[in-house]
Amino acid sequence: MSDTPSKQRLDHEGDVAADFLEELLDILDMDGDIDITVEAGRASVAIVSPDGPSADLKRLVGADGEVLEALQDLARLAVQVETGEMSRLMLDVAGFRAGRKERLAEVGREAVAKVLETGEPLSLEPMNAFERKVVHDVVLAGGLVSESEGEDPHRYVVIRPA
Repeated sequence: MSDTPSKQRLDHEGDVAADFLEELLDILDMDGDIDITVEAGRASVAIVSPDGPSADLKRLVGADGEVLEALQDLARLAVQVETGEMSRLMLDVAGFRAGRKERLAEVGREAVAKVLETGEPLSLEPMNAFERKVVHDVVLAGGLVSESEGEDPHRYVVIRPA
């Protein structure tokens, strides 16, 4: 049996998470549309506003995404309760993760350029798992190697010449 969940299972995870999040939005009396996709072998759910990011939706993100992380954990738990399986579902609200991903990719590209220039390893600031994955992907594409070091919540990426 493959370790990669089937598209059907991932679609179901997205549907379960979307139902949970729609109920939450109703309880909070907030407006938002739910978009469900499957990306990179995981279900991805986004809460968006057709009129652009609203103040309400930004409250669901929090200052540094901490509310978003908590909502993602709750959505994953809702999926686990329904399916009996752990979920790697990704949640985005008001485009926060998409914007954060691009900013992190730029940090990664700048770090790769610096390591190529100096030939010295470079340690980045602590990041959560999502953020570290974005940087690792950029480093790999840049032809260098990287690894995560430290313990959460202080885990960080070290970039080294190949």
